[in-house]
Amino acid sequence: MAEQIVFFIFTILVLGGGIGIISTKNLYYSALFLSMTLSGMAGYFVLLNAGFLAAVQVVVYVGAIAILILFAIMLSRRMMTSSEPQTNRQTWLAAIVSPLLFIAILVLVLQVNWPVSSAAPTGDALILLGMSFLGSYVIPFEVISVLLLVALVGAIILARDTHTDTGREQ
Repeated sequence: MAEQIVFFIFTILVLGGGIGIISTKNLYYSALFLSMTLSGMAGYFVLLNAGFLAAVQVVVYVGAIAILILFAIMLSRRMMTSSEPQTNRQTWLAAIVSPLLFIAILVLVLQVNWPVSSAAPTGDALILLGMSFLGSYVIPFEVISVLLLVALVGAIILARDTHTDTGREQ
């Protein structure tokens, strides 16, 4: 009974945060709602006895919200002026595609026969995960890290101010 109550609390966090993300126009509040949603997802991992995934969720996703806010400010600096419209012209397209995508995912989830195991994870699962990262998956892991580095450098180049002022104020 207590697990169900905690599950519903995490569900309220996730759904409330998700609704907050799409309903607010303030960039900072959106990032805070995102961190609330990701924290709720970490709670789901705790309920599933996946402590490693919960820790990764908190450290990588919730911990990276500060970086997300910085990039959002850097990349949307020009959009925050009063001359730019604050609404998206493709809202009607999203209103059509989103329910269709939801129905397609729901049909897929209901048609798949999901295997369920009652066996508890062994203590070697974390060691096997580390060995996989350093063994057969080391190349994809490193490629993703280089891709993220290139995206970071690209975001900084796109966000930099191209207007240079040659005159000095004295």
